[in-house]
Amino acid sequence: MFTAFLCMAVYSQPIPKWKMNDVVRYFSKDNDTVYVVNFWATFCKPCVAEIPYFISLCNKYKSRKVKLLLVSLDLPDYYPAKIRAFARKKQFDTRIAWLNETDADVFCPLIDKNWSGAIPATLLVNGKTGFRKFIEDDIKAEDFEAMLKQAIGL
Repeated sequence: MFTAFLCMAVYSQPIPKWKMNDVVRYFSKDNDTVYVVNFWATFCKPCVAEIPYFISLCNKYKSRKVKLLLVSLDLPDYYPAKIRAFARKKQFDTRIAWLNETDADVFCPLIDKNWSGAIPATLLVNGKTGFRKFIEDDIKAEDFEAMLKQAIGL
């Protein structure tokens, strides 16, 4: 029973319903924060596999002003209950938003002009230094950490 309580406590924040413009506004700030925006879905095994080390490494560099946002591309009937339950089960203790968009031809170019819409996909941005890197594939933990250090300027 205690374990169930812990899992429920891990992800209890609301999951906002965002448009892609909301996502872009989130990371388009002229500050020294490094934004990691990961596009994923509960049904995507490579997505789900990389999220734990994204959370761990972003927490490791939190003092360097690193923020992680998981943007769910799940179907509308998954929002919000199934996404929240999945996040609890997997103990995804980070900010999550659900993308309320249907036309990938419109929303993908807002992130990267070459993004096909495939997931996992990850964007790292540091508005202060101009660093911007988009990866349309899964990322190994050591490669992600190297990119994160580059974004931070280490």
